[in-house]
Amino acid sequence: MARQLVFRAAVGGKHPVNKHPVSRTDRTSKFFADTRRLTLAAAVFFMTSLAASKGHAQSGPFAGMAGTWNGSGTITLDDGSKERIRCRATYQVGGPNMNMSLTCASDAYKFNLTASVVDQGGVVSGTWAETSRNVGGTLQGRGGGGNFQVVANGPGFNANISLRTSGNKQSVAIRADSQFRGANISMSK
Repeated sequence: MARQLVFRAAVGGKHPVNKHPVSRTDRTSKFFADTRRLTLAAAVFFMTSLAASKGHAQSGPFAGMAGTWNGSGTITLDDGSKERIRCRATYQVGGPNMNMSLTCASDAYKFNLTASVVDQGGVVSGTWAETSRNVGGTLQGRGGGGNFQVVANGPGFNANISLRTSGNKQSVAIRADSQFRGANISMSK
């Protein structure tokens, strides 16, 4: 009797009316059917997103390079001295085109390298500039898939540049025949 009084007080003194009683088996079946639909929808969404991001990430010769990278390394000057440097690179990628900006600095040395390149079937060509010294020239080389070997030429400056990208890690090696002899830089996204 106490149970009936509590029940009546809880629902305003009226018994709930269920015109179409649903069995426990029906409710369990509906729950599992809804769960399967939601799971299938989530799986389809995930697979579609993954396929779209993989297709986008693997397209073009400069795949995986877009964005901002930070790191450090060393530069070698013409007298053989080495200095530690901090670097920041930004890559803007659009299909076979890439614009790059690389700024590196130590306590006593700084360089600002920009480049604009295009890939035509594995052959890379473009222009470069070192803005703090007001020099520039052309770039030519080969590569793809984040790995490039190029030669930078300009008045009084020649350098071999090797750039390797793997996942979120990147290494840049520059060998030159001027006051600036070279640099080895490791960066990550």
